Amino acid sequence: MGSPTSGNRVVWFDIPCLDLDRAIAFYSAVLGLEVAKHEESGFSMGLLPHEGDAVGGCLVALPDYSPSDSGILIYLNCNGRLDEAEAAVAGAGGAVLEPKHSIGPYGHRVLVRDSEGNRVALHSM
Repeated sequence: MGSPTSGNRVVWFDIPCLDLDRAIAFYSAVLGLEVAKHEESGFSMGLLPHEGDAVGGCLVALPDYSPSDSGILIYLNCNGRLDEAEAAVAGAGGAVLEPKHSIGPYGHRVLVRDSEGNRVALHSM
């Protein structure tokens, strides 16, 4: 096996959802950005905004995808607006599991359950 090269180890992620439109509304409200509904070849997804070589991801509603609050924990960037993101969670159909707290030199996070039942971290330096 070759040695690792520069770049991101994570290149994409899917966040499972039961109701795509509800999930798009939740993430748009919490992230303060438009999550665009994208359709291609009969498949719909909510595309999370990303630029350049940043890691991208989407919201997907597929029969074999099940939301979970016990799987991999994804940290979503809320730099500069973590308090606003935390405040938007409940109104957008989610729940704050752990309010804003320090994670030492790595900044701050808020653990939430999204509108679909997934546990995600909102992060800020």
